[in-house]
Amino acid sequence: MSELVEWDSFYGIIGSAAGALIGLQFVVMTLIAERPPTLAAGAAFATPTIVHFGGALLLSALLRAPWQTITIAACLWGLMGFSGVAYAMIVARRMRVQTAYKPEFEDWLFHILLPLAS
Repeated sequence: MSELVEWDSFYGIIGSAAGALIGLQFVVMTLIAERPPTLAAGAAFATPTIVHFGGALLLSALLRAPWQTITIAACLWGLMGFSGVAYAMIVARRMRVQTAYKPEFEDWLFHILLPLAS
């Protein structure tokens, strides 16, 4: 996989940052646990954040694995991409259905549009 040698530090940084941000998300969820439950809003906004960071962490781990050729990693990345598109559609539906909060443009941008673009 000599094609990706220059990207070595990039994936190390992205993977460790995603792991740290997942931990921070769980800290935030613990701090707001005493508020009245809004399960629909949590499923629409908090869960996708954890899934996206987990996806970045998994993609970094897949690329850091010592594959013999890039074919296996490319197929797994493609599978993750298709899964990400399907999950973005699920998140869009959850955002429309929940009534605890009216999503603004930034919510659509960061929860739907940018994940689809990536």
